Amino acid sequence: MAYFTKRYHPPGTTPGTLTGGAAPAPEAPRLSFIRYDVATLEEKTPAVLDDCGAEGGVRWLHLQGAADPATLQALHSRFGLHHLALEDVLNTGQHPKADPYEDQLFVILSHPRLEDGKVQTEQVSLFLLENLVVSLHSGSSDPFEPVRKRLRAGNGGLRRRGADDLLHALIDLVVDEGFPLLETLGDDLEALEDALLDKPTRDTLNAIHRLKRELLLLRRLLWPHREVLNTLQRGDSPLIDPGTRPYLRDCQDHAVHIMELLEVYRDMTSNMLDVYLSSLSNRLNENMRILTVIATLFMPLTFIAGVYGMNFDRNVSPWNMPELGWAFGYPAVWGVMLAVALGMVMYFRRKKWL
Repeated sequence: MAYFTKRYHPPGTTPGTLTGGAAPAPEAPRLSFIRYDVATLEEKTPAVLDDCGAEGGVRWLHLQGAADPATLQALHSRFGLHHLALEDVLNTGQHPKADPYEDQLFVILSHPRLEDGKVQTEQVSLFLLENLVVSLHSGSSDPFEPVRKRLRAGNGGLRRRGADDLLHALIDLVVDEGFPLLETLGDDLEALEDALLDKPTRDTLNAIHRLKRELLLLRRLLWPHREVLNTLQRGDSPLIDPGTRPYLRDCQDHAVHIMELLEVYRDMTSNMLDVYLSSLSNRLNENMRILTVIATLFMPLTFIAGVYGMNFDRNVSPWNMPELGWAFGYPAVWGVMLAVALGMVMYFRRKKWL
């Protein structure tokens, strides 16, 4: 998916037209419905829109999977969901935002997750109306089961409050999904740090670059959540009770905490790249130092061997290589060469070059 790519209206259409969108999903979206109050809870899974007309209490309609234009048009006809918001639902990959309309509030969030070691995201779209929450999740698996368990258990006060508190519960669950994901990435960072201190390889460098890309993508996905929550808890929408705003503020604190962790992890990956390059440079310098020492050791030996490799006729002059006529000439040359080599090794050790 191309995240936060600019979406254009098809030629000849007006904003809010429910056409186009993503390719058809391999399976139809799944609909579930819950209606509850303090004393009762009614749940239908799977459900149809005709099941969602009962009044009284708080109603929650959830659509799981890629929505098609016909389904979104039916939602518009039944609940009056705004066409511009439904267009954003149809064309997934939108920037997280909170849009107030005349009688409803529309929120888009990014739901991050790890799949095969890569960061993936699904769009979460939420509508808040009077005593009604409509949620749409573009992925294949439903992330809101923990909220249903809370409603079934009837504890925690969720069933005693209104639809705005249900909206907060859904937002809080999506935002907090960043913590386990960052915990997994933090474990990857620790493993990479150990590899850097041990013996970094090309695979280590590739892993650092991959992790840095994942963190950059997460930052792009999750950074707007702070502004969304700031808009919700500071806005003047009559659909959000003043008693719910402190909970939204707490959710915003979680989003800020996640962003702080992301920034720390990004700095760590940048520092790890510097450590890798420094380690690589040190290893190269160490290899060059060893090769230089070896070459320096052989320079005087090569000189001595070159001198005695000269072909001068000893019969012409007694000064032409007199050692060649000495019985101990060959061992003496070897002795001189070994003495020079050992002397240089001792000198290098004294200078701590070895």
